[in-house]
Amino acid sequence: MAGQKKERGFNLDLLRDILAIFEESDVARLELSTKDFKLKLSKYPENVPAHAPQVITPSPAPAQAPTTEKAVEPPQEKEEENVHYIRAPMVGTFYRAPAPGADPFVKEGDRVKKGDVVCIIEAMKIMNEIKSDVDGIIEEVLVENAHPVEYGQPLFKVRPV
Repeated sequence: MAGQKKERGFNLDLLRDILAIFEESDVARLELSTKDFKLKLSKYPENVPAHAPQVITPSPAPAQAPTTEKAVEPPQEKEEENVHYIRAPMVGTFYRAPAPGADPFVKEGDRVKKGDVVCIIEAMKIMNEIKSDVDGIIEEVLVENAHPVEYGQPLFKVRPV
């Protein structure tokens, strides 16, 4: 680890990098522990309970460095004219409604506008609102409620209007 400062068992450069990434991200809370130390970061005041639901809007996925392993490609849909797919921006669990027993955000035949919430994907116990990226009509919901989804997986088939 040439060039990295270590004081009292901590790698200060690594800690600075973690803090910088946390500040720039949409992540609200972070806990990290090793055998030598424990780090807890939060963007919320102390009086907000740790178990409070947190809803964030996901950022676009960062570009990934090339790897030697072949990435698993999501299944390709057959080409259809004038059809748009709202895709999962992350890996997680797909929920059609804001709470169990509540009405779904959208149903087949519903009209959506760009920015309307269409579902939630839970990732690492954080509820992420997924918004439509197009004005259109929901033609088909492609995922069952409470099922896992992969990055890039189609969630909704939308006919743009």
